[in-house]
Amino acid sequence: MPDSSLRTRSGPRGLAARIEAGTPPERDRTLDALRALAILGVVAGHWLVTAVVSDSGSLRVTSPLKYLPQLAPMSWAFQMLAIFFLVGGLVGAKGHRSARAAGIGYVPWLRGRLGRLFRPVAVVAAVWAVAAVAMLASGVPLEDVRLLVRMAAAPMWFLLVFAALTAATPLAARLHPAWPLAAVAASDAVRFGPGGPEGLWWVNLAAGWLVPYCLGAAWARGRLRSRATGWTLLTGGAATALALVVWGGYPATMVGVPGAPVSNLDPPSLAAVSFGLAQCGAALLLLGPLRRLLRRPAVWAPVAVANLAAMTIFLWHQTALIAVTELGLLASRALPDAAALPGLHTPPEELGWVAARLAWLPAFAVALLVCCAAFHAYERRRPR
Repeated sequence: MPDSSLRTRSGPRGLAARIEAGTPPERDRTLDALRALAILGVVAGHWLVTAVVSDSGSLRVTSPLKYLPQLAPMSWAFQMLAIFFLVGGLVGAKGHRSARAAGIGYVPWLRGRLGRLFRPVAVVAAVWAVAAVAMLASGVPLEDVRLLVRMAAAPMWFLLVFAALTAATPLAARLHPAWPLAAVAASDAVRFGPGGPEGLWWVNLAAGWLVPYCLGAAWARGRLRSRATGWTLLTGGAATALALVVWGGYPATMVGVPGAPVSNLDPPSLAAVSFGLAQCGAALLLLGPLRRLLRRPAVWAPVAVANLAAMTIFLWHQTALIAVTELGLLASRALPDAAALPGLHTPPEELGWVAARLAWLPAFAVALLVCCAAFHAYERRRPR
């Protein structure tokens, strides 16, 4: 039983102490840290590279990466989806193995896993359905409503892929990551060859994210414990990604750029998958230092809190961006001599836009906290 003195403490230290006391000793905190890092990287990346521009009374979405290609390394820092799939493969494989040992069948296990994913999704869909109707009724142009709904729904494609891979966990637990990696390489060779068909994108969408998921499943079997494996993934993946960008004609950005003829992320290209392998290697090499760092209650507490609301943060971060952008747009139009607010709905054509956007990040964070306070309850597991 936790020390009763913990209940009398207040403030951040008291909260950190209570979270520390309530954490089971067997919990692997490094997995929570990697998951939180991946999700927060995606959130920060979207907030920095998504610009909703108001032109002649209508809205369009663009990116500073379209106008400022020198910012491409920023996409390397924030595109961490491979780490999320790595952890997902590990947790999924372990969970399925434990369910089988406990006599729980595949269907009940899968239902429980997917239920925790899609209950929060249903709430987002319902709220945005009401918001779309309200916007149309108030006279917002249909194209603007469609654009905003697409932005809010964009994170959900990732959950559909993750759900499909979760359903394939028994297969992924037996599949060597080299097979889906070879499928991505073959698909890119055909897609980007002379007269290559466009329809092969679905191969990359499935196989591209299956690579780190299978790595996670191999990790669950104890196959990724040596530091040599981590260094091989890090150096080999980074060298391959760099070679593909420099000599293979792949884009330097690891995210999609509006208007670009080729995207590394939609679907994941061989360059993005190679870069993801490098990230997985770095994650494995960081396990020891992370484990020691997370023994500190002040470090563990924010990681634990972020994981408790991970799905809410992921699903609502685009809504937070949209809400602040739209409120700013309404405010600027209501003022005399109205002008677009820099960094919020102005074209991201100069480095000054980036500095202005950084100043808006606290406003996005406050809006996201409001969303979390309102909708986090739907992420919690239903009592049995």
